[in-house]
Formats: sequence, C-alpha cells, structure tokens
Amino acid sequence: METASTSTDSCAETLAAATLEDVWITLKFTWSSKEYTVTIAESDRVLDLKDKLFSLTNVPNERQKILGLVKGKLPDDSVRVADMKFAATKKFTLIGTPVGDEFKEISEDQLPDVVNDLDLQLDASSAEARSMAQDKRNLRKIQEAVKNLNLNIMYPLRPGKKLLVLDLDYTLLDTKPLTSGILPAEECMRPGLHEFLELAYVHYDICIWSQTKWTWLEAKLVELGMVGDEQRNYKVSAILDHTPMFKVFSMRDGKPFNHAVKALRIIWEHFPQFGPENTAHVDDLGRNFVLNPGEGIKISAFKLDGTLEAQNDRELEKLGRYLVWLASHPDFRSVDHKNWKKVARALKESAERGT
Repeated sequence: METASTSTDSCAETLAAATLEDVWITLKFTWSSKEYTVTIAESDRVLDLKDKLFSLTNVPNERQKILGLVKGKLPDDSVRVADMKFAATKKFTLIGTPVGDEFKEISEDQLPDVVNDLDLQLDASSAEARSMAQDKRNLRKIQEAVKNLNLNIMYPLRPGKKLLVLDLDYTLLDTKPLTSGILPAEECMRPGLHEFLELAYVHYDICIWSQTKWTWLEAKLVELGMVGDEQRNYKVSAILDHTPMFKVFSMRDGKPFNHAVKALRIIWEHFPQFGPENTAHVDDLGRNFVLNPGEGIKISAFKLDGTLEAQNDRELEKLGRYLVWLASHPDFRSVDHKNWKKVARALKESAERGT
C-alpha cells in the first residue's frame, strides 16, 4: 500500500511536471488608453484569462468586454486557451469600468450567484473524478496555491492524530442571521457545536476552511467561541479562508459550470503526515470536494428557518459518532463516506442495545 510520504512525493513530481509541460502565451491588450501584457497557459480556461485581466485592471469579469482577441464572440468561460483561435496579432482591446468607478456601487450580495443553488457530488471512482484529478490546469492551480499559501499553525499538530477539515458557513452555523446582526452568535451555531468539536479533537487535529474573507472568518470564529477561548477542551490548529481556493469546471445536466473548490492536496503538501489515508473533509456543499471526493463527508445545510427540524437538528451528534468510528480505521480510503448517516444510526442502535 502506498505510504503518505510516497504519495506526497509522487504528487509533487506530477505537479512540477505539469507546470513544465505547459505552453505559455503572451497577449497584449489596451485598456483605458494604456497598453498591458498578460501571460496565460494553454491549459488555462477563458475564465482564467478574465481573472488575470481583473487583477491587472480591477475590472470585474462580468463587466469585461474583450474585443479583437478572437473572430466573433468570445468563447464560454470553460473553453481552454489551447482551443481558442486567436487573431494573428494576439492583441485585443478591453472595455469595462473598474470597481469603485461605477455610478452606483453594487454590493456583492446583490450580484447574481448562479452556482449557489447548484451542487454535485462525484463518486471517487468515476471517470469524471479521475479526469479532474489529472487535469493539467487543476494540478498547476494546486501548485500555485501551495506556493502562495502561508499556513499559520495556531496550535501544534499532535503526532498520530488524523486531520479533520471543517467548513464553517451552513455547516457549523447559520451565517445569515449572524452577519446581519439579527441573532447573537450563540443562537446561530448548530446545536451541539462545542461538544462535537471536543469529541473530534480527541482523535483529530482540526482545520477550519471557509469560502469567505479572512476578516469575516476571524470575527465569526471569535464570536462563536471557537478560537480565543482557552477554557475550551479543543483547539483549532489552522484556519484557511477563500484565498487558496480556485475554480474548476464540472459538468451538470450535460453542461460545464465553474465553481470554487477546496483541494486538500494544498494542505497535504505543507504537512505530509496527512493524506487521503487519514483526512476527512466535512462540508454542506459536495462541489467543494470534487478534487477529493473520497475524503468528502457531505452534511446537510443548517439554516434557522423557524422549522421544528432546524430546532431539533442533531447532525453534529451523528457526525461526531461517525468520526470516532472512522478514526479507528488505519486507512480512511477503505471507507465510503456516502453512507455515513447509516453508519451513525447503526452505531447509536448498537450502543442502545449495549452491544
């Protein structure tokens, strides 16, 4: 069986090879009467080009008008650069208003989110999962994230412990009433939150990975009492915000759509004692672990909608029971997390029978 160090070394070699094999293209463009250059890889997508243009000009993707780069309409965001038919000059004009210069500011909450109501969960053994894991662009994005990530360890990682990566929003709390100030933090947290973390901490080092900005993330964790409270019988070892995340292209209803992912390999590259054999990732969005479907444990979203079901939510109690059981396995890859609730139910019934 492949060891964690062997797996990590192999992946590092694969990532390096992917970057070396890429063909890079330099394009010139004009925006606001100034000339710029942008370099992209053939394995990149149109979305990546737009993201780079945003970083250079501060013009958001949805406002960008790219003229003269290709004949006719610019291809869909999912199209690879290698498949684009550039004009001979490889020059284009960018038209668009940068953030801050618009007549009326549009808040992030008002912008349409065509992805949030879509979700998917891949089978770890599926052809699509293998294709996404081997995609040259995705491998390069992981390497770039590894290089740029400064992962601060707040509490030392403990020898022999497993790794538990937890989403925050709608997994451990209902975000909306907290950020809007409607309810205090203690009323927004999922029932049994601290008891769950105390139970998990016996077997796992805990990492929080949230698709939000650091300022908001830090504030929420402090308000919830998850960090900064030395009286707690658990510690959060590391916190990641949206920065190391990047977008991939999945298929839904036969059509490609882009969404951000949390690639666990980014953490494993920093801490090779962890790998697929001893890492679990809990999230309410299955698409967040499409690059690591074998490690993903999908939990139902927690929303305080006033229903009896929300008030009596016991998801963390079930999950804690399952994670304790999972920790007894020397290799998590032998376990199919899609059945985690059935396992948790069976464990409860067994405990009630005293067997």
